[in-house]
Amino acid sequence: MMELFWLLLPVAAASGWWAAKRNTSRQEVTVSERSPGYFSGLNYLLNEQPDKAIDVFIKMLEVDSDTVETHLALGNLFRRRGEVDRAIRIHQNLIARPMLNREQRAQALLELGQDYMKAGLFDRAESLFNELGEMNMFQAQALENLLTIYQQEKDWDKCLQVAKRLGQRTGKSRRKECAHYYCELAEEARFRKDLIKASQLLKKAQLSDEGCVRATILQGEIEASDGSAKNAIRILRQVEKQDPAYISEVLPAIIDCYREMGNRAELVRYLRQLYEKHHSVSSVLALTDFIQEDEGEEAAIQFLTGYLHAHPNLEGLDRMVTLSLKKGMSEGFESLLILQHILNKILENRAAYQCISCGFTAKTLHWQCPSCKAWSSIKPRDELDEV
Repeated sequence: MMELFWLLLPVAAASGWWAAKRNTSRQEVTVSERSPGYFSGLNYLLNEQPDKAIDVFIKMLEVDSDTVETHLALGNLFRRRGEVDRAIRIHQNLIARPMLNREQRAQALLELGQDYMKAGLFDRAESLFNELGEMNMFQAQALENLLTIYQQEKDWDKCLQVAKRLGQRTGKSRRKECAHYYCELAEEARFRKDLIKASQLLKKAQLSDEGCVRATILQGEIEASDGSAKNAIRILRQVEKQDPAYISEVLPAIIDCYREMGNRAELVRYLRQLYEKHHSVSSVLALTDFIQEDEGEEAAIQFLTGYLHAHPNLEGLDRMVTLSLKKGMSEGFESLLILQHILNKILENRAAYQCISCGFTAKTLHWQCPSCKAWSSIKPRDELDEV
């Protein structure tokens, strides 16, 4: 209630000012005669009847050149509070007034479009934002909103068109976003089994953003599924240069391709290179498997122990416990079983990915953060979680 009180006070003040202004030409007028509606509204507000107070203040605020900003602010207030129907009513009423100048009408159209977006009425919002484009008013804001709508509707062709226009309008590069739109279209083509079209779109994605990890991964997967293991390895290994954080996403496919080619020695050399350069847990665990095969559990445990001292990691600890149990250690066997059970539970519920922009966590990789909507901001979590 107090929050609403403080939010409505400016409206009440504006209403009182307007009511007083209307009566400045009158002489010797009492306060109650000057603005009876104003005090009535305040009375409702103080008696915790906000709906009645709102209705009074809206009726008092007749639309003229002095109250347009107040109407806009009031509608914005309702939209932020989730009362979209009221916001729409205020902004529609404002637009219907013939006394608005061109800029005021455009501002009201922008606000009403945002109301419609909040209400999920995307077709109406789209129409208003396009109208603003035709008016050449508030174009950057309108295009930003259109981009949000088309992303939610997964209309990637329109996303590309709007993103390019927005980049030209604001001077801010949208190359990263465009690369993802091409990737989305490539995934659709891949789903239709049109691999040629998918590859063409992925090339456009890489031209738009040469650091687009997603395009590289998709192209590598297409090559691998087509039986071109050598090409798949060449492509997927580029991820290390683009962003080492995503090595864990491509390493299983790279290992499968090396095994398909029967080139175990080169695979081990590659894993050691990754370990020495990045110390990523995915390369460490893969390398541990080969050490176990070649030298036994004891050597694998020693290798993992050295790694965990420098780079504490839940996955690494879990593998070391598993190897210790497999080795048949009699001392502390029951404790190791309990520890393994606890680690399994933690890893089962652990978010493996986190957005570097807003902190959102997830169990699966999202190329666009569901929370802040940033692209390529969600990365695999590789270190021990902070508690």
